[in-house]
Amino acid sequence: MKIIDGSGSVLGRLATVVAKEALRGEEIAVINCEKIIITGNKKTNKKEFERKRSMRGSLFRGPKHDATSEKVVKRAIRGMLPNFREGRGRIAFKKIKCYKGIPKEFEKEKPVKIDTGKKIKFTQVKEFTR
Repeated sequence: MKIIDGSGSVLGRLATVVAKEALRGEEIAVINCEKIIITGNKKTNKKEFERKRSMRGSLFRGPKHDATSEKVVKRAIRGMLPNFREGRGRIAFKKIKCYKGIPKEFEKEKPVKIDTGKKIKFTQVKEFTR
């Protein structure tokens, strides 16, 4: 199992790396999901997140986007996979696990850090979620 530390990584770039590894057959655990960052203007990102989360469907029936940081990250990774409902995409999606913080089972192992370059304007995922 490959462990990836998400703290300080850009969400989209992390999602592409994780999706490619999962498609190769690797089991992956993404830790520190609340510290992953989203680049861009904070106000615009927050408005877009809230719009996607609540305005889709009706108030009583879905579909709605999840509001926890692990599920936001997993949904971004799901978007990078080919047809996550069947075939290769489904097999790869089942091999991905996302965690808030560092679970006890992964404390002793050294995670892989993904370098995503220079960031100017950004917001952490935990600022959008509960």
